Amino acid sequence: MTDGRGRDAADDAGPDVAGLAPEASLGFQVAHLRRLLGSELRRQLEPYTVAPAQFAALLELFRRDGLTQAELCVRLDIEQPTMANTLTRMQRDGLVARAPDPSDRRRSRILLTARARALEADLTHAARAGNTAALRGLDDEQVDEFMRVLGIMIDNLARQDHPPGPS
Repeated sequence: MTDGRGRDAADDAGPDVAGLAPEASLGFQVAHLRRLLGSELRRQLEPYTVAPAQFAALLELFRRDGLTQAELCVRLDIEQPTMANTLTRMQRDGLVARAPDPSDRRRSRILLTARARALEADLTHAARAGNTAALRGLDDEQVDEFMRVLGIMIDNLARQDHPPGPS
């Protein structure tokens, strides 16, 4: 006998999965929110032909132009090959240029182009619009508390010394 969603009622038997139902699972909810935020950001950036991964790199370069690829990797917590591909696409799209590092010719500095600088206000406005859509219905205090708790959770998992498994 099925439960109306095509699942056999016997499928509900088995290991205890309390707390892992999608509506009660932190991992599921955060992953779902990430997908939705990513889709919204993609939608907001589409008119400018900038992808979300490119936007993340652009944001760092808007803050400090002339970073190296390695510095961008650290700041964005992205692997070198992924960043290399992103920067290659950004260079192809006229958003960045590579210039030799005057202090170390083996390294390149990633520099914003005039096109990227011209898009800065529009891109940051688009990202803010996506955030505003996600935060609709929350007051400033709720947003501050959410960001505070989110920061704690990120710190908990980002620490190199966190033990595996439940505490």
